[in-house]
Amino acid sequence: MSTTGVYVSALEFFSIGIGPSSSHTVGPMRAAHAFGGELAAADLTASVDRIRCNLHGSLAATGIGHCTPDAVIAGLRGLEPETCEPTDVHGRWAELSDGGSMTLVGGSLEHVVFEHEDMVFEPLVRRHGHPNSMTLTAFSGREIVCTRTYLSIGGGFVLRAGTETQANAHSINSRYRTAKELLAECGSGTIAELALSDEIAIHGQDRAFTGIDAIWSAMRACIERGTQTEGVLPGRLGVRRRARSANIQLEQRNCAPSSREWLTVYAMAVNEENAAGGRVVTAPTNGAAGIVPAVLYHHIRATGAGAHDVRTFLLTAAAIGSIIKANASISGAEAGCQGEVGAACAMAAAGLCAVMGGSPRQIENAAEIAMEHHLGLTCDPVGGLVQIPCIERNAVAASTAVTAAQLAYLGDGTHVVSLDTVIETMRQTGNDMSVRYKETSEGGLAVNVVEC
Repeated sequence: MSTTGVYVSALEFFSIGIGPSSSHTVGPMRAAHAFGGELAAADLTASVDRIRCNLHGSLAATGIGHCTPDAVIAGLRGLEPETCEPTDVHGRWAELSDGGSMTLVGGSLEHVVFEHEDMVFEPLVRRHGHPNSMTLTAFSGREIVCTRTYLSIGGGFVLRAGTETQANAHSINSRYRTAKELLAECGSGTIAELALSDEIAIHGQDRAFTGIDAIWSAMRACIERGTQTEGVLPGRLGVRRRARSANIQLEQRNCAPSSREWLTVYAMAVNEENAAGGRVVTAPTNGAAGIVPAVLYHHIRATGAGAHDVRTFLLTAAAIGSIIKANASISGAEAGCQGEVGAACAMAAAGLCAVMGGSPRQIENAAEIAMEHHLGLTCDPVGGLVQIPCIERNAVAASTAVTAAQLAYLGDGTHVVSLDTVIETMRQTGNDMSVRYKETSEGGLAVNVVEC
């Protein structure tokens, strides 16, 4: 059995942030905020008069559509994705487009003036073996005071290059690294119970329950906002919101709460909110944020389930997601959309199977079915925006998650292909996948759809 566990706290795995991207918006904001913190901790802020940000790889290729420059500026201003107002973040980069400048008011660097030329886009540069990297450099005159490179590894998680330090994430020696080991650790208990024991070890019971409940509250609020908001999403594609109209139609038809048609509405509602840059919860990423909350919301509406099912669902999903993250990737820039929507579908299927009363082996089977049928899925967002095909893809995957959970629940947990095998296959497939299909908008739909 592994000596190093992989469980990532649900309070970090499902992090409350803003859209449109966990790796391109939330991650860069956290990296920039961490850089400001490092300067302050080293008592260097007073000497800094300029900061340059070099965006590498995918962060540069699709950064404009994902509001990466806005996020970097926000992080340098001391804002954090968990607590910031989206309106305080979005649109700041556009203010510099005509040679303007701004003072980084709000944090320890508020005396520093940031100019348009201080944001450098390098889409062909890959640093430290990761497609989502960024280098922040602080100057005093022409002298470099401090420079750091950060990797945005998916789901809003950030690593400082050259270290093992992961910003804003808790992990624990959870006694398992693979799904096989997870099942062995469960014994006669459940995956959710095992995950809860890790949560309590990290946060204490009260903080664990309070945090999980807050995550669900944010997810639910996102669905409810999305089903009540209409209009056109930001960006040059002119994509219209559809969740509100679909919601009205189903209400007029008196569609039963148990109908799967509601799943599409809930998932689209979340991802329209994300595409608009609103408040959203990574699950495990922003681009795949609609699947887990849609499946859980649908379950609650259909069954009247309460807090216990919410906690069981999210804890189970976090355990499965932690294994996927550790052994493959949840980053579209690394693995394509199979790492985002595929992972989210597996997590949702596992969570639903758990609240249906499935055994650990049935839950593992549900996750395996869901992931297996997303192998090879590419990430080729049209216009570099998390809209086409992302919004509809979340709706379809939510339905797939329900099917996977039901199929697994009808069985006894016995199946030929293990979840570990599927995760390893996803990793290999991601390695083999052309970079054109990894969030660069250089292939697939991104080049074959004419932008209007």
